[in-house]
Amino acid sequence: MIKLGIVLFLGFIVYNLGAGCYYMLTDQGRSTRVVRALSWRIGLSILLFALIALGIYTGVIEPQQVIQRGGD
Repeated sequence: MIKLGIVLFLGFIVYNLGAGCYYMLTDQGRSTRVVRALSWRIGLSILLFALIALGIYTGVIEPQQVIQRGGD
């Protein structure tokens, strides 16, 4: 369930990035839609990072263990 939420967040982030690109090409600086789309992208990215950090802190998300080999 958590993985699905993360994938959905990433999908919305990519959508807003594409929308910003589209608006930049079509509006030619006549509106603020580019700024709004990219602001949403930045806000969603920060929110996703904060939610992942909170999930790790509370123990809901467990990071994978890295196996370190001994000295060669």
